Amino acid sequence: MARRWLWVINLLILIFLLGCLLVIYRFSQTAPALALNCSSELYDRQLNEGEDAQHYLLLDLQTKGKRALVNYRYFNMDGTPAGSILMQGQLASEEAGRYQILVTDKQELSGKGARPAHMQYLSYVSSFNLSNEGLHHLALEILDADEAKDYAIVLFQPSNTVCGCRLIH
Repeated sequence: MARRWLWVINLLILIFLLGCLLVIYRFSQTAPALALNCSSELYDRQLNEGEDAQHYLLLDLQTKGKRALVNYRYFNMDGTPAGSILMQGQLASEEAGRYQILVTDKQELSGKGARPAHMQYLSYVSSFNLSNEGLHHLALEILDADEAKDYAIVLFQPSNTVCGCRLIH
């Protein structure tokens, strides 16, 4: 009788340990994530006004599972904020360095001075798409990457912006 209880206890311990291994395995198999910190210099040619406008763009992209967050931050040459556009949505597809994001929500903040032409264009296109279709399609393509140096060159569409990006792990 005592031997039978010993087998039952050993079996319960084995089942418990297998359950623990399953939980550890599931936590270690997290959804793939992409995090980029990008920058680009924007140069707006002002033919009529005689003075060219220059701005900097800092772009942060984060994906976790199917969630995606894109934050466009614009700065004047003196470092003061010129505005920002925060977009949230779903990662629709990911294949061979190409990502499709369906933006479902966006928030805009104005900064000092005139809005950069890039921000005006992105604001217009995304507002138009969100109003008419309820979605704004955003695509990015990794043109070149060096994972050893945590660096990538990325093309963002529809704004046709090429940025140098730092890969964040």
